[in-house]
Amino acid sequence: MYRRAGFLFSGGAEMSDAKFDDGLKQYLVEEFIEDYQHGQLTRRDALKRLTGLVGASAAAALIAACAPAVQSTPTTAPQPSAAPPTNPATAVPMAATPTTAPSATTTAATATIASPDPTLTTEATNTVTAGTNNVPVSPDDPAIQASDVTFPSQGATIAGYLARPAGNGTYPAILVAHENRGLTDHIKDVTRRLAKAGYVALAVDLLSREGGTAKVGASGVPGVLGNTPPAQMVGDFAAALEYLKQRDFVAPGQFGMTGFCFGGGMTWRAATQIPELRAAVPYYGPNPPLEDVPKIQAAVLAQYGGNDARINSGIPAIEKAMKDNNKIFEYMIYKGANHAFNNDTGPNYNAQAANEAWAKTLAWFDKYVRG
Repeated sequence: MYRRAGFLFSGGAEMSDAKFDDGLKQYLVEEFIEDYQHGQLTRRDALKRLTGLVGASAAAALIAACAPAVQSTPTTAPQPSAAPPTNPATAVPMAATPTTAPSATTTAATATIASPDPTLTTEATNTVTAGTNNVPVSPDDPAIQASDVTFPSQGATIAGYLARPAGNGTYPAILVAHENRGLTDHIKDVTRRLAKAGYVALAVDLLSREGGTAKVGASGVPGVLGNTPPAQMVGDFAAALEYLKQRDFVAPGQFGMTGFCFGGGMTWRAATQIPELRAAVPYYGPNPPLEDVPKIQAAVLAQYGGNDARINSGIPAIEKAMKDNNKIFEYMIYKGANHAFNNDTGPNYNAQAANEAWAKTLAWFDKYVRG
């Protein structure tokens, strides 16, 4: 079943006749058009990705209607420093926390809890401490163990990447949902960062049924993701959680999830379908179906870039739905940050926002998963 979706791109073309079978597919189409308009994808690369999602004719029509408004050349993203930035990012905390819900506390950063005044801006002071800094972690780091794993799901064998603290004992576990590029080295690094912070982390390769991310290739990944039923992908995360339950180094009942871009949307959806998740931290992801919000059991902290107008336009709807259903929910908007600000291998990387958001992510998990 297809639904009609109309949306306006920055180039001024309204694609009111575009058809999508799911909100995640629409999200992917809009993201690649936006990247093309901003010069982060060439016309050829945009066509390849869009063709996999909507077919060649529709892809060509979208490209023709949405010419780049700004021609720019992506720059190499600076690598994060081990030291926190001297000028911390300014965050705009506008969380929709019900009056019955506890407000967030942090172990690595201090944040002013939301005011009902949407125009209020406050500075969140980045005080990142050792072990919580958002910097790359080597697979050979002696503090962790990392390896490829597989597990069964819905009749298929699913691949993943697991990282955990090297020490004996049991640890809380975090599922990690990748971006629209698949299970990349960056996402594997995110799992190692979580392990360095004291969590077992498992990133799931949602391209496993097609042979995995590397086999599908960068241009083919979006088409596979956009044409895979979301329920199947959520099922793969549920299977990953079952796999974690069987590991003797995973603390019983202490599960959370995080994801980025497309994976942020998957994190939202998994939270509506996997009641065992105690906390979820979606980064700049599209909303889940709002009718599924009542099923969320996790405490949700959503992270947004201040310049990410396309994704941020969905905040009022999810804020209202979470509040109306008395869910534990807060969100942070980082001024000056773009979509995908956490990815230190991409052109939108923002070290200040990434460090700030990472500290809040770990604090949220410490409170609601570990606590």
